Amino acid sequence: MIRNMSIAIYAGTFDPVTNGHMDVIHRAAKLFDTVIVAVAPSADKKPLFTASERVGMIREACAGDPKIVVESFDGLLVDYAKSRGAAVLIRGLRVISDFEYEFQMTQMNRELQPSLETIFFMPTKDYAFTSSTIVKQVARFDPAKVANYVPPHVAEALRKQFRGHGD
Repeated sequence: MIRNMSIAIYAGTFDPVTNGHMDVIHRAAKLFDTVIVAVAPSADKKPLFTASERVGMIREACAGDPKIVVESFDGLLVDYAKSRGAAVLIRGLRVISDFEYEFQMTQMNRELQPSLETIFFMPTKDYAFTSSTIVKQVARFDPAKVANYVPPHVAEALRKQFRGHGD
């Protein structure tokens, strides 16, 4: 398959999508003709939302931007990227502790698919500390407190998910 530098893939579990993720998605869409947001199933992480729910939440958050495509995938990201004709992976780096994991993944992806490039985005300072894991931890006890860190419909989905589950 011919690789197209104008197609980038931003893959992750997005459980749930945060405003930090959205920041990266929208900034990447300014640089590439198409940004594919690829939602991984990640059963190992025991996601709060199903892959189809996560796809739906991201689609709603990206509604109106024809440059952004949202879909789920299974298997190796390098194989998925090849099947979609992408030559660029987008990754987010929030803090220095993210670097080691991302460095290892980038090196492995380069070994498996040498023509695949990885570009790192750092979120704006407003979202540098935000992660899906932290958002879920806060939402479990007080969903209203995550409203500034996720799109409004995601905050509502978290509220519904954790209704009556506070410990």
